Amino acid sequence: MRVLAFLDGTLADPETPHIRVDDLGLMRGDGIFETILVVDGKPRELGPHLDRLGRSAAMLDLPAPDRAAFERATRLVIDNWTGEREIALKLVYTRGYEGDPEAKPTGYALGLSIDPKVIKARAEGVAAITLDRGIDPGLAERAPWLLLGAKSLSYGINMAAIREAGRRGAQDVILTASDGSVLEGPTSTVVVARGRTLYTPPANIGILPGTTQAGLFRGAERAGWTTKVEPLRLDDLRTADGVFLASSVRKVTRVHTLDGEPLPDSAAVHAELAAAYESEYA
Repeated sequence: MRVLAFLDGTLADPETPHIRVDDLGLMRGDGIFETILVVDGKPRELGPHLDRLGRSAAMLDLPAPDRAAFERATRLVIDNWTGEREIALKLVYTRGYEGDPEAKPTGYALGLSIDPKVIKARAEGVAAITLDRGIDPGLAERAPWLLLGAKSLSYGINMAAIREAGRRGAQDVILTASDGSVLEGPTSTVVVARGRTLYTPPANIGILPGTTQAGLFRGAERAGWTTKVEPLRLDDLRTADGVFLASSVRKVTRVHTLDGEPLPDSAAVHAELAAAYESEYA
């Protein structure tokens, strides 16, 4: 099932073409997006997602998104959804049409059913591989024009990484910097458990600040965990009590195998962390 709403407050048929062929989001990936999990009609972390949409827009020199319009479109999609209790809600915002200085940005909200493979991964975990992203941790600060840390529509490399995982018999990827630092997944934030402490890499190395990771950390802290945002190395993944990929739709998914080698059994840790995350939205 799909439900489509535009920023002017109108619903549209998602089966009918709406985007012009010269829209720069299509032509060049010149735009941004967010994906929000909606459960029982309640969007999770909507405010932080809209905040991040605004930060990404600023990084791309896009006009500031109309927050109220995106909130209205979000509500319109949710109120007209008649499918499953969980929705993957995408907010998309592009620069508009090629060669038209008067063109306004294109923006819309699209509600989608969640892929059954994602539901299965939540329960069973995933095998992941590590891939070199080809950057160093200081590149984001030295070269802000590379837009590291912006959630842009230019996801060609991210999707290529996931296809490479499939070729190697895995389902997901953990990207690393050229010095062996842990970055993020192509569509997720990396979280590591060691003892009663959770770790995630800092955003200033050129990765997205995770909205789901933030919700997990809040819930875990209330459950007695300590949380830290600090650099991680590849060896930290192999010696951890648990490695997890956090994102809106996948929630908190454990990594049970890394580069073909089984990791320590983290099923019990995952169950506790999943419960702590859900407690944030009970």
